[in-house]
Amino acid sequence: MKRLLLLATLAFAPMLAHAEVPEVRIARQYSMGYLQFNVVEHEKLIQKHAARLGIPEVKVSSFRFNGPAAMNDALLSDTVDIVGGSPHGMFTLWAKTLGTKQEVRAITALVTLPFAITSNDPAITTIADLGKCKKIPVPSVRVSSPAVSVQMAAAKLYGMKEYAKFDTATITMSPADATVALLSGVGEINCTIALPPFLQQQLEHPNIHVVANSFDLMGGPNTYTLSYTSLKFHDRNPKLYQAVYDALQEATGRVSNDIRTAAKYWIEDSESRLSVDFVAAAGSGKDVKWTTIPERTMQGAEFMAEVGTIKVKPKSWKDYFFPEAYAMPGS
Repeated sequence: MKRLLLLATLAFAPMLAHAEVPEVRIARQYSMGYLQFNVVEHEKLIQKHAARLGIPEVKVSSFRFNGPAAMNDALLSDTVDIVGGSPHGMFTLWAKTLGTKQEVRAITALVTLPFAITSNDPAITTIADLGKCKKIPVPSVRVSSPAVSVQMAAAKLYGMKEYAKFDTATITMSPADATVALLSGVGEINCTIALPPFLQQQLEHPNIHVVANSFDLMGGPNTYTLSYTSLKFHDRNPKLYQAVYDALQEATGRVSNDIRTAAKYWIEDSESRLSVDFVAAAGSGKDVKWTTIPERTMQGAEFMAEVGTIKVKPKSWKDYFFPEAYAMPGS
């Protein structure tokens, strides 16, 4: 009898494993550069595309982080599967994991839009005045796009060898807290790297002005955020990865065509008090383009390689993207 029970259990075990519901755990930061994720979750797009590919059920969960360093740690520890962040945060992880089982690459770009260096000090009007910034809050020092933009400003002013000249002024702080600190006019925060919609919030106040924007520093429109994951997730279940890829493509179209609905989702998920009109306007400015096509990402990667922040210099944007994106005209 015991032998029969054992045989029955062993026979049933593959059915149990097969019946296990796959999960996709999504991580993102606090700014609105990840509206596709809000759409994906609210409209269950991963589940939709998974079902089309023969996966009847998928569990999707989400987590929020202040900066790329913590998200990257979560991805490496297999605590999350899909990350939304800056190209620069992704480059750090890509270079670190290249050639290993934990290798990380980008899935798609998410949006091209400018962020800005702002100040409440009338004496700080151009990047030549950045030495007057007492403290500059960024989501993560050295590796976030805002932090790298400060380094690019220093390199532009003083040469590549002086790229870290302003690093001692940068501190880790969420975009929301940085905005509160700048608007208060109290303390050492007299400059910020402002991200939408916090940039638009700041500029409603007459004493806040733009010193420079990211397009100026990076030579033109460039990808602000992208999605990325591990080789392990990509290869473990190719159909589930394809469902994620297709869901992000569909969500990008939804954000482009219906920014108000995406804004509502973001407000709900962020527990924000901002109005739908305000968030929708911030997400649809003349320089904002919701697109999965990577733009000028190589400039950031080359800069980080040149100054030694990453130890590997890519030859092409395709080096740090998964093959599913290769048909796009990226850069």
